[in-house]
Amino acid sequence: MTLQLEKRTVLTVITEAAMEKTMLRDLKQLGVRGYTVLDARGQGSRGVRDAAWGEAANIRIEVICTRALAETVLQDFLIRYYDNYAMVAFLQDVEIVRPDKF
Repeated sequence: MTLQLEKRTVLTVITEAAMEKTMLRDLKQLGVRGYTVLDARGQGSRGVRDAAWGEAANIRIEVICTRALAETVLQDFLIRYYDNYAMVAFLQDVEIVRPDKF
C-alpha cells in the first residue's frame, strides 16, 4: 500500500465552555462534517482559565477540512463571537490520509 497524502487545514478554536453547544450547531450549519472537542486550561490576557470550574472552563474545538471551509467558519466566528467572548483561533496546514472522511 502506497502512502497518499492530501492537504487540508486544521481550524482550532479555544473559547469559553459555555459556547460549546452554540458553536457546534454553527459548525454543522456551515457544512463541517466532524470535529473534536477537548477541555482546555491555561493563562492568557484574560487570566488563568481552569477547566475544573464550569464558569471559567475553556474548550478547544478542532476541525479538519478544506482551507475554504476553515476560512468561512473562522470569518463567521470572528463576526459573531470574537468581540464578546474569550476566544483564540488559528489555522494550520496539514497533510492527511483518508481524505474522504474530511
